[in-house]
Amino acid sequence: MTLEILTPDKKVFEGEATSVTLPGTLGSFEILSHHAPIISTLQDGKLTVRGSGKEEAFYIKGGVVEALDNVVTVLVEGIEHR
Repeated sequence: MTLEILTPDKKVFEGEATSVTLPGTLGSFEILSHHAPIISTLQDGKLTVRGSGKEEAFYIKGGVVEALDNVVTVLVEGIEHR
């Protein structure tokens, strides 16, 4: 699936991923390739991207996520790469 992570200022990440784990406001959840369409709010916490045998972690400050047609778009208020 294609993953984009955006802040109000810039695009932080764009690439292929096999899964992304997100800190939802009702608890952490994971989106895998070909996930059903979803829109959810996010709270501050760890966002983990997995793909091509590697894993990247980010700390996000709130936001929203949309998964549609195997494209996941994450809009966050702030982010730090860890």
